[in-house]
Amino acid sequence: MKYLVSIILFTTLLFSSDLGWSSDYEKALIQAKKENKFVYVLITSDSCRWCRKFEQTTLLDMDIEDRLEEEYITLHLSRDQHKIPGKFKTSPVPRHYFLDQKGDILYDTLGYRDVEMFNSFMDNAKERYISKNRK
Repeated sequence: MKYLVSIILFTTLLFSSDLGWSSDYEKALIQAKKENKFVYVLITSDSCRWCRKFEQTTLLDMDIEDRLEEEYITLHLSRDQHKIPGKFKTSPVPRHYFLDQKGDILYDTLGYRDVEMFNSFMDNAKERYISKNRK
């Protein structure tokens, strides 16, 4: 019962943030094109304690929230609840994907990440996008 309450509480907190988390991959891509943003995909599972730690620490950091809101369309997919496109690995979790507006993977990583490390991943994704589009 405590587990179920925790999941409901977290989901409420996550989706009540200003980030506007989606669970629809196709709609996220459309919105990214429209707003000229990248897509951040977070894949979790309902029973993952490292997922909860990441969500309750790193994702609640104001600088991270601001940066995600400014640069990304955010997509949260639970491997227990959502249909996940086949190009994404779903184990182990948490798994992070940074995509361009076409859905091409710019950068991916897995596991719990603190604020500093997560910021560096967003930097890496942006650098790969710039490099890819210079050619």
